[in-house]
Amino acid sequence: MATGPMTRPRAGGVLRTKPVDRIVAEGGQGEGGELRRSMGLLQLTFFSVGATLGTGIFVVLGEAVPLVGPAIVVAFLLAALTALFSALSYAELAGTIPVSGSSYSYTYATLGEIVAWVCGWCLLLEYAVSVSAVAVGWGQYLNEFFDKTFGFTMPAAVSGPPGDGGVINLPAVAVVLIATFLLLRGTSESATANTIMVFLKMGVLVFFCAVAFTAFRSANLTPFAPMGMAGISAAGSKVFFSYIGFDAASTAGEEAKNPRRDLPLAILLSLLIVTVLYVAVGLAAVAAEPWQEFEDAEASLAMVLDRAVGMAWPSAVLSLGAVIAIASVVLTVMYGQTRILFAMSRDGLMPPIFKRVSPRTAVPVANTLLVALFISTLAALVPLGRLADATSIGTLFAFALVNVGVMVLRRTRPEMPRSFRTPLFPVTPLLGFGFCVYLMFKLDNATWVVFLVWMAAGLIAYFAYGHRHSLLARQDVPEGRGPT
Repeated sequence: MATGPMTRPRAGGVLRTKPVDRIVAEGGQGEGGELRRSMGLLQLTFFSVGATLGTGIFVVLGEAVPLVGPAIVVAFLLAALTALFSALSYAELAGTIPVSGSSYSYTYATLGEIVAWVCGWCLLLEYAVSVSAVAVGWGQYLNEFFDKTFGFTMPAAVSGPPGDGGVINLPAVAVVLIATFLLLRGTSESATANTIMVFLKMGVLVFFCAVAFTAFRSANLTPFAPMGMAGISAAGSKVFFSYIGFDAASTAGEEAKNPRRDLPLAILLSLLIVTVLYVAVGLAAVAAEPWQEFEDAEASLAMVLDRAVGMAWPSAVLSLGAVIAIASVVLTVMYGQTRILFAMSRDGLMPPIFKRVSPRTAVPVANTLLVALFISTLAALVPLGRLADATSIGTLFAFALVNVGVMVLRRTRPEMPRSFRTPLFPVTPLLGFGFCVYLMFKLDNATWVVFLVWMAAGLIAYFAYGHRHSLLARQDVPEGRGPT
């Protein structure tokens, strides 16, 4: 029975799914204008690389190498394999449902409205807190670059994290404003700026490898795995989170020129590029410096360069790379958040202000400004602390749902054209789901508390607003669990 435009949806409607054909047909449509298809394969690939290749690699070795020794290269490969299972599921769904909502839209088509809402809600936490946490560190890396290059630093009160010597983090606000300016200029301009930044930060990591390999000592690689498989597994879990972000291209489904072909390729190519860089950097670092010297958790690539060449300028170059890396992550993650909000608003689950598109720039302007205001306030004034850890669990939860979504859509719509099919189905998505759940339970109790509280808040918000304003509930669509 059809519901009238003013009829409230029935309680059972929380499990209604949105037909895939309708999701795709609505792609690009906003209030007042449409998103513009302007991104090619290179730009999409570098969006994912930009979101993934952040500051993690600049500091993660100090935390992971003491757990595993020279076998850090195997740990990076193990983490990449874990990420690959979910990346293959993302690639299939991105090619089948090429829209802006990423895992939110995929879940809406396969698992139902309330699950999609929870997925989108988790992504909002992941994106907002992660970009705020990354922006907070921008002032520290900027200070390090200024110190090594010009011999001065900004006062800690205006450049440090709040609660850790800082009062207001102005560099964090600055990097968010830079990203906002680029996003408001248009998608093509943002993608071009990100492509340049990704080339630069990849170049800095290649520079690190070139310098570190001049201090190569084969004796530093023996014994290769002093902690055995237990150490490799522990380090693999630690470095896995350096791979989060490969799904960023999937948020650009409605602004890609050839989404069905390019989105799967961009996701998989970005994971390959990042893996090659991580393995090369890890090998160069442990070959140049005995792994026992990495016991200080604050140890970083800069330490390796300082000891390898005995001069400060290579570390200055590395600090510049970290500054560029943060700016690129802020840009791409903010982009992803605005597009997921756009998709949720278009479905009626978020207020309509988030779906308004500028007819001149084809950008959701109000959406971008509100996101920038929230993120810059969070980064400038709020001590993030352990809240940042919740980004990991929210991401893994979304990854797990995407793996389930692939299996559901294969069962309910086997005839649907797919530009990419996950190999070894259903083993691959099952492994992807299993690894995500395993890593979620490896996180500490405090992270789970934050996650569950955020989930509870999301369910309250859904029943208070989303459930009552869902456009799907107001249309003549049969309710059910499978797409029609």
